Order: sequence, then C-alpha cells, then structure tokens
Amino acid sequence: MNISKKSENGKITLVLEGRLDTTSAPQLEEVLIPSLGESKEVILDFSQIAYVSSAGLRVLLQGQKLAIVNDSAMILSGVSEDIMEIFEMTGFKDVMTIV
Repeated sequence: MNISKKSENGKITLVLEGRLDTTSAPQLEEVLIPSLGESKEVILDFSQIAYVSSAGLRVLLQGQKLAIVNDSAMILSGVSEDIMEIFEMTGFKDVMTIV
C-alpha cells in the first residue's frame, strides 16, 4: 500500500492506495497514530483502497479510539461501495465518521 501525507490548514490528509490488509496495516499504524497526535483533524482518503481486512479494521478502530481520547477527529472520505459494505457488516459504519 502507498500512503501519502499532506498537511494543510492544520489538517492532515492521508491518501491511501492499494489494499489495507495484514501486510499494510502496520504501515498505516506507523503514519496514522503520530498524525492523530499532530492534528485535531485527520482525513483518511479511501478513494483508492480496494480491500480492507480485519487487520486494517483493527488499526482504524485503534485510530478512532485515540482520536476520541485526544478530542480530535478521524474522518474517512471517498469510501467505495464495496468498502462501505464491509463497514456496514462489521458495525464500523456506526463507529467511524464517514463522509
């Protein structure tokens, strides 16, 4: 998976590309957790994500919990229909901020 990080107006956007799975979840965790400490708003651009596994869901849940503790926001944008179906089946749709 490729991750590019953009900072603008106090917001951090992480553009994700590829598959969020067992192999790439640690990579996202390495970028996401510090980003949530740096900014009050972190946007994860999912428009180029083709697949999310349970390992990916774990990192997203960890990020969401940290965002709540830090009184910040973690926002998922550009979520495809297929990925949204995964979020709906796992209950993540009710836990995550998805725009």
